[in-house]
Amino acid sequence: VSKIVVTLKSFILLGFPCRREIQILLSVIFSLIYLLTLLGNTSIICAVWSSQKLHTPMYILLANFSFLEICYVSSDVPKMLANIISQTKSISYTGCLLQFYFFFSMCAAEGYFLSAMSFDRFLAICRPLHYPTIMTHHLCAHLVVFCWAGGFLSILMPAVLMSQVPFCGPNIIDHFFCDLGPLLALSCAPVPKTTLTCATVSSLIIFITFLYILGSYTLVLQAVLRVPAGSGRNKAFSTCASHFLVVSLFYGSVMVMYVSPGSRSHPGTQKFVTLFYCMATPFFNPLIYSLRNKDMKDALKKVLGAPSKEIPKNIEK
Repeated sequence: VSKIVVTLKSFILLGFPCRREIQILLSVIFSLIYLLTLLGNTSIICAVWSSQKLHTPMYILLANFSFLEICYVSSDVPKMLANIISQTKSISYTGCLLQFYFFFSMCAAEGYFLSAMSFDRFLAICRPLHYPTIMTHHLCAHLVVFCWAGGFLSILMPAVLMSQVPFCGPNIIDHFFCDLGPLLALSCAPVPKTTLTCATVSSLIIFITFLYILGSYTLVLQAVLRVPAGSGRNKAFSTCASHFLVVSLFYGSVMVMYVSPGSRSHPGTQKFVTLFYCMATPFFNPLIYSLRNKDMKDALKKVLGAPSKEIPKNIEK
């Protein structure tokens, strides 16, 4: 007698099970954070686009990073907001797999972009004389293409394997999006190949990019400390500090989620940490980059129509 396996057509995203009043409050708070995230990252893109002074590799990478953050936060937050106020809280099987693929592709691309930005700062501070000849716009364009393509290609195999996982039993995911762990927990048959492949790919991306970034900024810090105290040293330290703060926010939360052994066994902790790196980091990134960078602040003032404080040249003379 052959065994028939019925594949589920949809899942239920449990999200945040609580009273209706609290769900409405969460919906308002998350909607506000989402809109501010879109506004902040869009402002950075417009500032880089409109200011000729910012048409340099560092800011081109930053503009792409901001666009990535918009795509990243939009891959799961709109569905989460819709499910908070919805009674059904469902997502189709295809929609769930697509959300899984796009979210983790953006996550991988973020690691690659942070690596590319650390490489740019390493060249600018540790190899300043060679920087213009090495970090050309041509190389910058190649780095941008590699980061985007690398993110989507890295998660292609895990996504294909996830599409072959048999789901025939319970369809309730105790999460607000289609995360890897909760999805594999619903499989009605052991899938060691898929589990091993997903764990290997995620670990390689996380640790290789993190160690590269850590090594780059260690060399940058050593170079900055050798520079005599002054405005040049302060500017270099301020720029690298903002970059490393973003790296710490992203990798700190990701490692707690996917490396810490006890985090996956507690759904509440899992949701909180995931919420932090999928909403908080894209929200804080524009603030970190703009508040600690004078050129970016000046460009943002022009984009937002704020009055300039620059002294006219005829008066200055």
